[in-house]
Amino acid sequence: MTISHVAIIGLGLIGGSVGLGVQETLPHVATSGWDHDPETRERAAGRGLVGRVYETAGEAVAEADLVILCVPVGAMEEAGHAIASSLPEGAIVSDVGSSKAHVARALAKALPGAQVIPAHPVAGTEKSGPDAGFAELFRHRWCILTPAEDADREAVSRLSAFWEALGAKVEVMDAAHHDLVLAVTSHLPHLIAYTIVGTASDLEDVTRSEVIKYSAGGFRDFTRIAASDPTMWRDVFLTNREAVLEVLGRFTEDLTALQRAIRTGDGDKLFDLFTRTRAIRREVIEEGQDDNRPDFGRKDH
Repeated sequence: MTISHVAIIGLGLIGGSVGLGVQETLPHVATSGWDHDPETRERAAGRGLVGRVYETAGEAVAEADLVILCVPVGAMEEAGHAIASSLPEGAIVSDVGSSKAHVARALAKALPGAQVIPAHPVAGTEKSGPDAGFAELFRHRWCILTPAEDADREAVSRLSAFWEALGAKVEVMDAAHHDLVLAVTSHLPHLIAYTIVGTASDLEDVTRSEVIKYSAGGFRDFTRIAASDPTMWRDVFLTNREAVLEVLGRFTEDLTALQRAIRTGDGDKLFDLFTRTRAIRREVIEEGQDDNRPDFGRKDH
């Protein structure tokens, strides 16, 4: 059985990109959508992010065989309740959230007996809202599925095929392991970025204009990350707090060791660390997860 109708709840960057991606790569698949914000619904209809934008979440999912919840992870249970009475029997319910164990618990509570297969497309930009979406967002990016042990294998295969059609590479893993991996690769870097940009803006001896005027590449990249949607990231840290705190504790220990090396003039330790991290950077590029061109291939310099 193939997917013939996708309903998207939440029509911002990710939801809008899913809708546009389906229309470009799966033109035979119908799309419908809803967003809690009336202005977003109006803009999404104007951009044609989905085939039809409805006034209620229930109407949007009434004929769907795949429902994708593209809302902040803190709003997953509420979104589940909003569609519960209208969800067709046998429909797959998935999501795009960045903390999977929480999502699994929230949707199990809101949609008992439903076929829930959490997912996380590891893709995005610092922009948000219905104008930010584009069909190519998921191409050559990973989408991680975290089905329960008793999940229907055919449903998992159908969801995998759906994301592959949008251009993603699909991986399946345990939800708790996903949350730990993403705490390292995404959540902690965002936390550090928010902190560094906040610290720079608070320094009494450096004016805000100087921070902005003399922003070097490193600080500029931190500001890009720190410009990400605040609601989404607030919810990520609150719902994945155990994994984030575990990784943050390890990072704090490493940072203290680095501070000690600088204070004592231990150049060998610093050189060894920087050499190791260069090697990791090369592996990231070889994996196809970034660009090796000068200035990372940016066109805005």
